[in-house]
Amino acid sequence: MGTALIYDEEMTKYKLLWVDPVCKIEVPERLTVSYEALIKNGLADRCVSVPVREATDADILLVHSEEYLEAVKTTPYLTLEDLKEFTLQYGDVYFHPNIYHCAKLAAGAALQLVDCVMTGKVRNGMALVRPPGHHSMRSAANGFCVFNNVAIAAQYAKQKHGVKRVLIVDWDVHHGQGVQYCFEDDPSVLYFSWHRYEHQKFWPQLRESDYDSVGKDKGAGFNINVPWNKVGMKNSDYLSVFCHVLLPVAYEFCPDLVLVCAGFDSAIGDPEGEMCASPDIFAHLTHLLMNLAGGKMCAVLEGGYNLTSLPQSVCQTVQTLLGDPAPRPANLGGPCESALESLHCVRSAHRQYWSCLKHAADLPASDISTKRIKLAEKEIDNTADGEEEKIVEEKVWPEPQKRVTPPVRTAVVLPDGVACPDGCKRLSSSEVSDPGTVNRLRDNFPKAADDSDALATLSSLIALVEKVTVNEMCNGLAVVRDVSMAMSCIVQHAATAPNSRVLVVCVGVIADPYPCTDNGKTLLVQFNNKEPEEQKSKYNITVHLKKGCSYVSGFTQAVLSLLLPLGYEYDPSLVLLVRMPDSGVCDSVWQQLTGLLQGLAQGHTLVLMQEAEKACVGLTASSLLGDAAPSLGQLHAPLPEDVEALERLRHRLQADWKLLRTTAPETGRGDEH
Repeated sequence: MGTALIYDEEMTKYKLLWVDPVCKIEVPERLTVSYEALIKNGLADRCVSVPVREATDADILLVHSEEYLEAVKTTPYLTLEDLKEFTLQYGDVYFHPNIYHCAKLAAGAALQLVDCVMTGKVRNGMALVRPPGHHSMRSAANGFCVFNNVAIAAQYAKQKHGVKRVLIVDWDVHHGQGVQYCFEDDPSVLYFSWHRYEHQKFWPQLRESDYDSVGKDKGAGFNINVPWNKVGMKNSDYLSVFCHVLLPVAYEFCPDLVLVCAGFDSAIGDPEGEMCASPDIFAHLTHLLMNLAGGKMCAVLEGGYNLTSLPQSVCQTVQTLLGDPAPRPANLGGPCESALESLHCVRSAHRQYWSCLKHAADLPASDISTKRIKLAEKEIDNTADGEEEKIVEEKVWPEPQKRVTPPVRTAVVLPDGVACPDGCKRLSSSEVSDPGTVNRLRDNFPKAADDSDALATLSSLIALVEKVTVNEMCNGLAVVRDVSMAMSCIVQHAATAPNSRVLVVCVGVIADPYPCTDNGKTLLVQFNNKEPEEQKSKYNITVHLKKGCSYVSGFTQAVLSLLLPLGYEYDPSLVLLVRMPDSGVCDSVWQQLTGLLQGLAQGHTLVLMQEAEKACVGLTASSLLGDAAPSLGQLHAPLPEDVEALERLRHRLQADWKLLRTTAPETGRGDEH
């Protein structure tokens, strides 16, 4: 269906006309360097170009007051002195004779994007806009923002397209208070924001930006604030919050549309954010959201003031929207102590509203850094004109590696009589490994030694793995007679390659004993209803679910909060997803799992299924080809027994796997109960 890209040079035609140290970073080049990077990397040509339109008065009045709109309408006709005077009534913003026109284009671009996505002209898209929007309020410009582009888009989607539930993900480094105020009593909009807070010392210095501002009245629980109380947050901190807060709640909420306040001042090198997340993390954040809402996702540019990390981050986001495999994540460890404190408090504050957080730990009794520190006036830093500015250490980071898409997206190994799905390449006998491989297979798998068909299938699987390893093919699907034997074959072969790391995800009970190793070459995570034996290795993990994989809520929660953190921290070079016979997993959950796992290992995923499961070939291939999985619907509460079992397992594993942690050691035992 394609990815829309909306950009208009007209939105670069305003700038600061006087000296203002606060506003000097909001420059036209923010837009031009982003668009030029998309052209240079060949991404703009791959997108569907959509023309911009101006938002109408009726559009703007969905969020803003008539008095405010009429006031902004006067700005094209004001003198420079009058513009400066007009600006003084608002905070950290500037006006220009052309800004009203640009603000209408910015809001209109967001609406064009919503129209294209909701009518099916494209699957997703990004709008490069200026001025940004998430700080502007009903009757006030604020923080470089004139009209609240994403808030207007959300109201418009509900009104024009009948959207029932909207998820707004704000990964800008500032709190989007304008969006929060607009929807704080509205249960049809789930607003998530992480932001630099530093105990209310960082702009916009609002009490209601803290973790315990959860929404009001019917909207209670639908406003999620994650305050960053220190600078320097890294990729692990961002992924941890996605896995343990945003994704579980978002899947329970089940949006019809995902809107992203895509601010890249949360990337490394930005003078505002002072964070250390590399641009490639935005590929993963984007990927993790792309199976929600049937793939209906609109990203709208907000902040981003480093003219190097901004275009890099924009390119990472757009390339992922286009369906290219995400890069392997860099430098993942565990979240820092401050991030864990924030995570702890957010989960506790929202556990009464979301069943997926029901077992979150109590708020810590002691004063920890996330608890609001009451500030004296002298502590609030309002740097006046002419005062010495804070010197920020300049950071250096490598340019993101070029993401090379293999010539073949999905290859299949199928028995005779099973049709090759559209868009896939059937691996032919001429592409299989050499005869020496067949001889080794005879030695290693006596059960298949005298079965030419079985040997041919195993040989084809090895050939497929080798082609995936060298990036000739991105992923693959194989339907086999004996899935346990095929799994062992692939694991044994992959273990012979240097630097190979295989994540094996097995849905259902493994019939034959799995060849356990403790050398880190493979990590096995299996989901079933079989009581696990005593955990002997950090690399062999059984997730016990009372009803097995058939109970959607419990299985989904286990995938989001256990499997994904394990997978990201392990950082495999290949993902082997195995569907055992009688696994009980429903088709939509299977597709979600297949889609989510492709964020790992540069998308190098191999799916194994038994011949009895051949009815699932088409939908599995669809997910491997990059199609969004169907919605799971609003999820019911997981079984209490499943949640308790997951929490016990997570607590036991978190000493070895730091991304499973949700509380800081100093504020609790690191477990939840």
